[in-house]
Amino acid sequence: MTSSHTRTVPDETRSFAWFHTLGSRGKRAFVGAFGGYGLDSYDFQVLPLGIVALSATLNITTGQAGLLATVTLVVSALGGALAGVLADRIGRTRTLVLTIATYAFFTVLCGFAPNYETLIIFRALQGLGFGGEWAIGAILVAEYARSRYRGRVVAYIQSSWAVGWALAVIVYTVVFNLVSEDLAWRVLFWTGALPALLVLYIRRSVTDAPVATESRDTARVRGSFTAIFQGPLLRTTFFASLLATGTQGGYYTLATWVPTYLKSERGLTVVGTGGYLAFLISGAFAGYLTGGYLTDKLGRKRTFTLFAILSGVLILAYTQIPSGANTAVLVLGFPLGFSASAIFSGFGAFLSELYPTALRGTGQGFTYNVGRAVGAFFPTVVGFLATGVGVGGAMAFGALAYAIAAVALLGLPETRGRELT
Repeated sequence: MTSSHTRTVPDETRSFAWFHTLGSRGKRAFVGAFGGYGLDSYDFQVLPLGIVALSATLNITTGQAGLLATVTLVVSALGGALAGVLADRIGRTRTLVLTIATYAFFTVLCGFAPNYETLIIFRALQGLGFGGEWAIGAILVAEYARSRYRGRVVAYIQSSWAVGWALAVIVYTVVFNLVSEDLAWRVLFWTGALPALLVLYIRRSVTDAPVATESRDTARVRGSFTAIFQGPLLRTTFFASLLATGTQGGYYTLATWVPTYLKSERGLTVVGTGGYLAFLISGAFAGYLTGGYLTDKLGRKRTFTLFAILSGVLILAYTQIPSGANTAVLVLGFPLGFSASAIFSGFGAFLSELYPTALRGTGQGFTYNVGRAVGAFFPTVVGFLATGVGVGGAMAFGALAYAIAAVALLGLPETRGRELT
């Protein structure tokens, strides 16, 4: 007891105490989850980055382009929900490997699609793996983290989305400057094979937290959809799904349509688009990290509310900047990326704390991914609205999503400091 206490005190005072207190197994889990979600982001972002060239090659409309994103996200809801059940039944690590391998394989196949119909099938199947990765990785690390640090620990996992997004933009800029556009978008999809390398690391080095292993061995009910709709968990599941719907509806509006907005309405080149996205992505990375600290300091609900309001206001401001004022678009990209990403920082900790260990994978996988599926219709609505009011005007529709997120918080409890049981 004494040696344990002596070892804990220095950890609590170090700059990255949240990381040092994970222990060696927790640190390996962190690396695996961080890499998995970062490459998950990479494989998702190749579609919106290549959408203009892809649309020209396959001769598809903006509505059909929006449907590609929506189908990915809708099917990802199924994948995420199933992955949550598997995580409670066969383990977090084994399920994480399965999800990463799935999204990598089908992203590569998208690059070989000869037509729109084939592409939408491959993209839907990619969504099966894409949907499960974040929830499983977040749970895996959350179960190693101390309650006082859980918000920022999982927020750092969330920040890997910005890292993967940045990597995708860099590769996009290089590929589209070296290869003709009708082939470049295919090459971009082929680079989606990168996550397969991470699978080897996770299989060799990552294990589930003891609390999860013990729960699988002793729990009478685990991995049950029925259980998360019974008793007090029914209310939790409903409002958590609504919160995820609003947050992701706003975010995927931005992620899907900002590249097209910058190219088609702001008149930017490939290099120019990459530069403007750099401001947005830098803001996103800072937002993920800041949001994680705030969710531990202010509480989960206050942090969600703060950034829901800011994100709604900023998306309206960003899309209504008059033509010719591209400097304002550049500058505003940072706070927009910051707010739209900071709101996600509390998800991993919040959802983990809302459910008991035996149902954590199922609850988190279901609520987050149902929210993703319903929120996925926002990009499609924007795509169809864009034919009448332009991409910028249609993107303002995304502000409605953040209002939904703010309302959902009224039905959920504050969980800061809650121990995982």
